[in-house]
Amino acid sequence: MIDHLGLQCTDPAAAAAFYVRVFEPCGVHEMMRFDTPHGPVIGLAGPAGQPQLWTSPVEGPGNRPVHLALAAPSRDAVDAVFAAAQEAGAEILHAPREWPEYHPGYYGVFVRDLDGNNVEAVHHRFPSS
Repeated sequence: MIDHLGLQCTDPAAAAAFYVRVFEPCGVHEMMRFDTPHGPVIGLAGPAGQPQLWTSPVEGPGNRPVHLALAAPSRDAVDAVFAAAQEAGAEILHAPREWPEYHPGYYGVFVRDLDGNNVEAVHHRFPSS
């Protein structure tokens, strides 16, 4: 069900370093990092190698929504989430599309829930090796 979780941090690099240091016995390590104008976005992975915990810069004063991504079984399911969110009157943060900057085959939609959190439905299609 849960694909990944994103936490907004005042110092994303320090937060990531904390998680790596403290949870290294669980296999937590830095998997990827994207630099943004506001600071790094860092993906931490466990032994399976998929980044599932992300640290990112705070969006603004007093605004620290959680980012929760739920796994979708198909692109059609992502599109259905988009349609249901529109029907429910939810704020659409990003309509369904591929996000190649994450990895080829990453297809997701981002919506705002009733408490202001950024919730995503994502389907991963990895290219065959």
